[in-house]
Amino acid sequence: MASEMAETDREGIDGVRMTWNSWPRTKVESSKCVIPIAASISPIRSHPDILTLPYAPLRCKTCSAILNPFARVDFAAHIWICPFCFQRNHFPHHYSAISETNVPAELYHQYTTIQYSLTPIEDHKVGPTQMGVGQGGANSMRPPVFVFVLDTCMIDEELGYAKLALQQAIGLLPENALVGFVTFGTQVQVHELGFGDMSKVYVFRGSKEMGKDQVLDQLGLGRRSAGGVYGKGGQAGGFDSGIHRFLLPASECEYTFTSLLEELGTDLWPVPPGNRSLRCTGVALSVASGLLGACLPGTGARIIALVGGPCTEGPGSIVSKDLSEPVRSHKDLDKDAAPYFRKAVMFYEELAKQLVSQGHVLDLFASALDQVGVAEMKVVIERTGGLVVLSESFGHSVFKDSFRRVFEDGEQSLGLCFNGTLEINCSKDIKIQGILGPCTSLEKKGPAVAGTVIGQGNTTAWKLCGLDKTTCLTVFFDISSSEKPDPSGNINPQLYIQFLTSYQSPDCQQKLRVTTITKRWTDGAIGSEDLVQGFDQETAAVVIARLTSHKMEMEEGFDATRWLDRNLIRLCSKFGDYRKDDPTSFTLNPLFSLFPQFMFNLRRSQFVQVFNNSPDETAYFRMLLNRENIPNSLVMIQPSLISYSFNALPEAVLLDVASIGADRILLLDSYFSIVIFHGMTIAQWRNMGYQNQAEHQAFAQLLQAPHNDSKLIIGERFPVPRLVVCDQHGSQARFLLAKLNPSATYNNASEMAAGMDVIFTDDVNLQVFIEHLQRLAVQSS
Repeated sequence: MASEMAETDREGIDGVRMTWNSWPRTKVESSKCVIPIAASISPIRSHPDILTLPYAPLRCKTCSAILNPFARVDFAAHIWICPFCFQRNHFPHHYSAISETNVPAELYHQYTTIQYSLTPIEDHKVGPTQMGVGQGGANSMRPPVFVFVLDTCMIDEELGYAKLALQQAIGLLPENALVGFVTFGTQVQVHELGFGDMSKVYVFRGSKEMGKDQVLDQLGLGRRSAGGVYGKGGQAGGFDSGIHRFLLPASECEYTFTSLLEELGTDLWPVPPGNRSLRCTGVALSVASGLLGACLPGTGARIIALVGGPCTEGPGSIVSKDLSEPVRSHKDLDKDAAPYFRKAVMFYEELAKQLVSQGHVLDLFASALDQVGVAEMKVVIERTGGLVVLSESFGHSVFKDSFRRVFEDGEQSLGLCFNGTLEINCSKDIKIQGILGPCTSLEKKGPAVAGTVIGQGNTTAWKLCGLDKTTCLTVFFDISSSEKPDPSGNINPQLYIQFLTSYQSPDCQQKLRVTTITKRWTDGAIGSEDLVQGFDQETAAVVIARLTSHKMEMEEGFDATRWLDRNLIRLCSKFGDYRKDDPTSFTLNPLFSLFPQFMFNLRRSQFVQVFNNSPDETAYFRMLLNRENIPNSLVMIQPSLISYSFNALPEAVLLDVASIGADRILLLDSYFSIVIFHGMTIAQWRNMGYQNQAEHQAFAQLLQAPHNDSKLIIGERFPVPRLVVCDQHGSQARFLLAKLNPSATYNNASEMAAGMDVIFTDDVNLQVFIEHLQRLAVQSS
């Protein structure tokens, strides 16, 4: 845990980590670096040293960059020079008292990240690109809206678990948060929470696609009446639009909501033998989105969907009603033999556009033994910045604990924020290719837009409908191709990038976070000391993993393993130290030495070897890889392994089958699951009850230690990982063995030490992989 904290601190106050911390000056040199120039950014990561200022920021009149510690200041003339465009800007009158001994906070060198708390009037000063579609100052103080969408096509036991989770959730919501409730099975029911005397619902056909205006008309919230939710002063109350029938403050509707849940039963629509339930997930989400469309766009709002099976009715269907037809697999998708897939994705793309234009979020909690359509819904979840949790049952701790954490306050809080936008300003020769992660392009053109696009590109501004303190994005940069120095004479050895994130905080305040970073241009040839010293191999591994996953989705016939191998050979060839054609002479700088090992584990991971998983699982893994910070993403690629024994303190050990010992307990953290693995001797002693005897307290403590550490990991992670407790040679030992380097297999078992575990696989082990890599990297050709 201590090492994990140390890793997290590497992001510092700015929450930014880069693949290269010194940048080559030209496009040609950057292409020789093999690893793309990219930044992993956590736009609103919490940090104790971030200062919040109660006034509006100063902007450059040419490029709109915000005043920062890298601006040059002429105190006598009251002028600051923008480091991005070199424009001279006059300080306004209220800065007249500044001097070299009286400097405003935004010019202090330790405040490269600073936050502004904006009043509604100042909101307009931030500028339209920061505010998002339809968002104005009056929305700043509005409480958030939560519309719960519950699947009722489940067995009684599962529905009972889901209802219990919803009852807990409404008790944890802020009292002023508005709540709506939609249930669906074969049809969609919108519940009128403002009518407490009896349950009153509006029913929508599940087979018919519903536009936003149709939903509003059917609910009696037509265009003329859907003007707004609030009375004067932005406070709840004074409703005159009718929307209060469906969206009520949590404090007012808790009793009605709980009563509705108690009355609610499973969907009564008959299901013939051999058929799946008729489930209209797509229409239910459309209706919920239309209901939220009745709120003013820009109000922070989330649709929280609990889905227990595949959509089989109406738009968004992923499989037919006939149980004999299996849900699509990766093989079906590769062969274009999934008849529902493309149509469902197109439907969810349209829903994503609607939700983004409204500034609203879709969160998905999918709990089923079968697939539910996460692969199709990925586009709307990712573009709105929604949360996603995949589990086997609504009764499983993965769902229950994760769901509760969404609504918890205090240290456990996720810090859910709404209606964010991100804008990036860059130095002259830097272009932005795009972003991978939970966001949507706002199509804001400018000189910093690159010709090539990765992910959400063609823009310098992005919409972040939902974001939290752990949200992470990957920005890909390009260098403009000019090899000549700037003729104006403004040749600066430093480059500058500024990230501007505007968002509505959980306490309904409008905030603007400004992060300005500087890196150094390096003019040397490839392999220069500056370039090598600036390489961050952990960030590089995560960026390559995200880029590989993206290419596997977007490029037909993309061979991920081959692409990774070729890039790794090129990197080692460029930055390794060796004599031509002599593999034994090959060495790598320590700053690069772990990268081949990361690539070995990435090749074997669930991100590349997708045929071990369903399309839903693959989509789930990729969404989390794209939104987590570097330490967490690295654990997904290369799990951590800790050993507990009588002879030593807990220590990190090699992710190798050789680390298994009969007298050891191993704790494997692969992010999505945590495995506590007992060696054979330890398991036998435990089964004999030695831990319950007074003279064996040390053994009891040894057994408990990995459980204590796993609780710490589980407590700070979202989604909550699955905990697997198993024994050597037991059936669940596969959860550990699948992640270990197969240094001992049935092919070389005779060479291994007696009693050592053997993995039955034809995969090459790390040693063979590195030997091949060295041989290919030093080749003359």
